[in-house]
Amino acid sequence: MKEYKDYSLLTHNTFGMDIKAKRYVEYDSEEELKTMIPTLMGEVLHMGGGSNLLFKGDYAGTVLHSAIHGIEIVEENDDEVLVRVGAGEVWDDFVAWAVEHGFGGVENLSLIPGEVGASAVQNIGAYGVEAKDVIVLVETVELSNGQKRVFGTLECDYAYRQSIFKKQLKGKYVITFVTYRLQKKPQLRLEYGNVKAMLGEKEDVTIGDVRQAIIDIRNAKLPDPKVQGNAGSFFMNPVVSREKFLSIQKDYPQMPFYEVEGGVKIPAGWMIDQCGWKGKSLGRAGVHDKQALVLVNLGGATSNEIITLCETVCKDVYEKFGIEIHPEVNLI
Repeated sequence: MKEYKDYSLLTHNTFGMDIKAKRYVEYDSEEELKTMIPTLMGEVLHMGGGSNLLFKGDYAGTVLHSAIHGIEIVEENDDEVLVRVGAGEVWDDFVAWAVEHGFGGVENLSLIPGEVGASAVQNIGAYGVEAKDVIVLVETVELSNGQKRVFGTLECDYAYRQSIFKKQLKGKYVITFVTYRLQKKPQLRLEYGNVKAMLGEKEDVTIGDVRQAIIDIRNAKLPDPKVQGNAGSFFMNPVVSREKFLSIQKDYPQMPFYEVEGGVKIPAGWMIDQCGWKGKSLGRAGVHDKQALVLVNLGGATSNEIITLCETVCKDVYEKFGIEIHPEVNLI
């Protein structure tokens, strides 16, 4: 276990905010986590890779970070395999492992930043696939008493970028392991975005081909947080009723959309672009010039500058389309 006081989180958040945590604790097993729980007082924040949050200032409580690693096949048959993964594993390392072993199901989630534990909290998703599609079990430890609890997929109450760990049980449980169901005979998902176009006329497409195509797409349109501070997609894509969609489509027939359960998903990045924000900035915070869904730290931006930009963009989208968009990023 590692423990620090007044610890800088500069390298632990992808927005590049130079803020401190009063206490920072990193543990590498469930046992260490349980041992440390009685020492927790005041606010507690569990962080993964810091890729989906924005600190408003120094954190006055304790920041926890998992260093629980390991990827283990726990069950398999002719068609599928169950894989138990430590919450501290880097998500894309797990995706690379799955592809290397010929196991399908997560290749469309390639290059998403963060760690495995966050996949079960955020219900990460991209290119037509969500974490809930492959999650089987989520192992946790309750912060109030150190007791272990295992959640099945249905108990996690998954929805678009939502889970019970972001709502009713927010801050109450720490995820230690996640078990995923992967396919030995992969069923490719190529219909979302421009994945097919990137693959071209290639025959006998493999999950490795899909992973590389998505890596190429993401690298082409998303900034590297090591070069320019950002948290990836800052906004969630709104889902509206079919009636609302048809009403807007009359004025914007070229509007991209995706039929989803419960309505129609409209890309927030497209609406932000239509409002003229792509490549524009307010102070030292800006909208990325290649993907309007991404807000960036242009250098030395404060949290307030990024939040002000976020609020201004949301206001303009609502005034133009009558649709509310909300941050996917957690404001701490």
